[in-house]
Amino acid sequence: MQGGWKQEEVPGAADGAWPPVSVIVPIYNEVAFIRRSLGALLEQDYPGMYEVLCIDGMSDDGTRDVIMELTAREPRLRLIDNPKRVIPSALNTGFRAAKYELVARMDAHTLAPPEYLRRCVEALQTSGAECVGGRWEYRGETYSGCAIAAAMESRFGVGTGQWRGRSTAGEVDTVPYGLWKRERVLALGGFDESILINEDYELCYRLRKAGGRVVYSPAIRSLYLPRQDLRSLWKQYFRYGQWKARVLRKHPASFQARHGAAPLFVAGVVSGAPLAFVWAPARWVYLVGLAVYGLMALYFSLRQAARHGWRYLPLIPLVFLTLHLAWGTGFWAGVWRWWVRGEGSREPA
Repeated sequence: MQGGWKQEEVPGAADGAWPPVSVIVPIYNEVAFIRRSLGALLEQDYPGMYEVLCIDGMSDDGTRDVIMELTAREPRLRLIDNPKRVIPSALNTGFRAAKYELVARMDAHTLAPPEYLRRCVEALQTSGAECVGGRWEYRGETYSGCAIAAAMESRFGVGTGQWRGRSTAGEVDTVPYGLWKRERVLALGGFDESILINEDYELCYRLRKAGGRVVYSPAIRSLYLPRQDLRSLWKQYFRYGQWKARVLRKHPASFQARHGAAPLFVAGVVSGAPLAFVWAPARWVYLVGLAVYGLMALYFSLRQAARHGWRYLPLIPLVFLTLHLAWGTGFWAGVWRWWVRGEGSREPA
């Protein structure tokens, strides 16, 4: 990790010469969120021109009707089909269709504050990087959703990625979403369409390996709306872990120590149980290990409940456990699928 870079006056900002930006939003069946997420993008205070491209995976829940209603009165908005119905193909479609050379990615489950694009362009121009991004803030909309948001705000819950809560700007291995230089992404071949999840990390890795730079700025923030129940959260993080194993199979050198925490936890829980049953010394080690995890989960649960409300305390430890078990189990499923069995990397649409 390198030191921070100094924020300076944006070239051209004083005379109003802000570069135009294309924003691409992969979408599939997001009728519950799409009006708010697109509304936030259309209310940016960015001084230059920008467009918003909705790359839709043939939604059938009314999402397309909402988008077409908005496009009828908003010329900056375009609807583009994504018949492959997976995120990396949506991103590649968006980069090819973009009118402008700076391309920002956004998500239908995320609300961009008014200054989002402006902050991204400032960071890109002052840092000279090929990709910039910032941090997520989390917001739930149900009781369980608020508990999930509180747990995901904690590094104990979701890991120690360099962009999570860091207070200084600087180079990192990846950022969520990001503002990219279009020609550099296309020169790298775009997003790998065999990587259905973790595709942004994979592209950032190739970018950095080719001599590019990915920069984080704490001034860039977006509001992420996480899954609102534990079942949906489990499915999401199981897939995250599974596809991380796929990325590491392709790029072993991209491994970071934080990637091993949840898989080791799951391996210890699963393998330690039968050993503890038949061997007394292992039983004590196993019980101590579980107790340490339990105390850590309780400590971080108390911290998050103090910040977000004590009524969420009963659920936050379960959210932590769901995050860790789902990601770790998914990772081992991915190891079995791609490392051991050598399956093809594509899932059916």
